[in-house]
Amino acid sequence: MFQKLRARVGLIVLVSLASLFFLYRNYMRPAEAGGPPSRQAVTLGLDLQGGSYYALELDQTNQRMNSEQRADAIERALTVVRMRVDELGVAEPLVQKSGEDRIIVQLAGLKEGNRAKEVLQKTAFLEFQIVRPMTELQAVLPRMDQAVVRAFPAAGQGTAGSPAATNPVGGILQTAPKAGDSAKAAAPAATATPLTAKLTPGPQPGSLAVKRTDEAQVTRWLNSPEVQRVLPRGTTLLWGVPEAEENPEYRSLWFVENRAIMTGEHLENAIAQSDQFGRPVVVFELTSVAGRRFEKETGAHINEQMAIVLDDRVYTAPSIRGQIGRNGQIDMGSAKLEDASALALVLRAGALPAPLRVVEERSVGASLGQDSIRNGQIAGIVGVLIVIGMMLLFYKFSGLLAVAALGLYVLFVLGALAMLDATLTFPGIAGLILSIGMAVDANVLVYERIREELDAGRNVKAAVNEGFQNALSAIVDSNLTTLITAAILYYVGTGAVKGFAVTLAMGIVASMFTAIFVTRTLFLAYLQRRPAAQSLSI
Repeated sequence: MFQKLRARVGLIVLVSLASLFFLYRNYMRPAEAGGPPSRQAVTLGLDLQGGSYYALELDQTNQRMNSEQRADAIERALTVVRMRVDELGVAEPLVQKSGEDRIIVQLAGLKEGNRAKEVLQKTAFLEFQIVRPMTELQAVLPRMDQAVVRAFPAAGQGTAGSPAATNPVGGILQTAPKAGDSAKAAAPAATATPLTAKLTPGPQPGSLAVKRTDEAQVTRWLNSPEVQRVLPRGTTLLWGVPEAEENPEYRSLWFVENRAIMTGEHLENAIAQSDQFGRPVVVFELTSVAGRRFEKETGAHINEQMAIVLDDRVYTAPSIRGQIGRNGQIDMGSAKLEDASALALVLRAGALPAPLRVVEERSVGASLGQDSIRNGQIAGIVGVLIVIGMMLLFYKFSGLLAVAALGLYVLFVLGALAMLDATLTFPGIAGLILSIGMAVDANVLVYERIREELDAGRNVKAAVNEGFQNALSAIVDSNLTTLITAAILYYVGTGAVKGFAVTLAMGIVASMFTAIFVTRTLFLAYLQRRPAAQSLSI
């Protein structure tokens, strides 16, 4: 029995430590790349920390669409909106479809509401641009570094002579020393190279990679007029799409021509399918006029890369293997058919048949969010105190064991929210409080069965064992039906309802664990110390 008890206690301690770890991880996680810690163990939703809410619809004033066309357009618009939200730098944004023709966007903590509205309503713009050779960028990188140091003097401190500065971008700036210049070659470089030191070879040919923590700083440098003047004429540097990155800790950076060889307005259709060898491809069709021009342009850039750019973000850059006319094909290589479908959706998204318009807009101030938090705290404290009082009043010492398990229950639920990076909303707090009551409800079922066994003349140990075993089926049945209800609410509900469903489901799982496992472990520990107990305070 001792070995069994020790294993049970070890599992409870392990789950408790894991919950504390995830809460601490979120608490110390930077709110922004390179910024200070968020100081939030659990991510708060729009109604708790304030922010902006938008409902978007397709503007069909100039063009009416049937239900099939509208459904396809909404899916394309959803892809565009998700990509644009990344520009706003909002942590844990919510972008989802509501009904058949509406998109809901919740940006918790966002203060620049007007800018968000402008970005969300912007017309989607798809471009095909040629990727320039990396040697052209190599030739101007030293001057770009100098421009960065002139525009941002603090950027040049600490980069001269560093390993990254002398061997940047995976060696693309290495030069052979001249004869008789070995002493000079052995000395570290004296010129600061802040930009080059932050560039590494990208995962795809023709791309560079920048750490996400350096993205904001590199963006400021690249947008400065001094650096822009140094770039070769007719070229620019564009970031890759975050969702398309192979490594989420890095962002791709592409060196492309400013001029687009084709735009999304000339694209008639794009679909994903498999070729004769079963490999995924994306087949697209252009207008007849655009097809002739595209054939000429691609013929002049065979074996070069062509970047597919949506809203100034590079999604991918396939190689041009031959002239492409009105009908083209993009080979996806070793990618999956789902990746081909996503690319086809991006291509179609660049030719939206109608612009997006904001039909509903709400702004939640931080003070209102604080009121919600305070009200939630008051409700939670009052509810917990009432539960604790009732358990102690009705079940004495056994009620105290249930209260101890209840404390662990709250820790487990918050730890699960932190682990899954789930957003806690005000309805979510209601779900948490409701699940607290359900947690002690299981204890009530167990304790009443223990009372019945004691009244029937069984000893304490036998009564406890029989009480837990006999109450198990009723606990599982009641919690399972509620768990099914939570799943249905999550599936059919929107943001607020989903937040309630998530915390309710987590609370149900945690309550079953604490009521069936933790509380019984506490009883086993109590009986281990008092094996000859003839009565139980229940």
